[in-house]
Amino acid sequence: MTRDIHLTLIGKPGCHLCDDAREVVQGVIAEFEATDAGVAPVLEEQSILDDPALADRYAEEIPVLLVDGEMHAYWRIDAERLKQALRAG
Repeated sequence: MTRDIHLTLIGKPGCHLCDDAREVVQGVIAEFEATDAGVAPVLEEQSILDDPALADRYAEEIPVLLVDGEMHAYWRIDAERLKQALRAG
C-alpha cells in the first residue's frame, strides 16, 4: 500500500535558492516514484508573495520545506536527509 506524504515548498519567484531546492525535491520525488518505495510524495508550492501570513512567517528563511505540515528544512534542502524523512514518514 502506498502512503501519500505531503511536501510544501515555500519560496518566491526569482529566488535561486528556491530553484535549487525545487530541483532537489523533484529529484527525490522522481527517485521514490521510480523505486515504488511505498511512499508517494506529493509536492505543493506556495509563494510568500501570494500569502501575507507566509511572508510574515518565512520571509527570512526561504526556501522552506514542510513535510506533512512540519518544518523539515530551510535555505538548503539535503536530498539524503529528505529521503530519510520520507522513508520514516
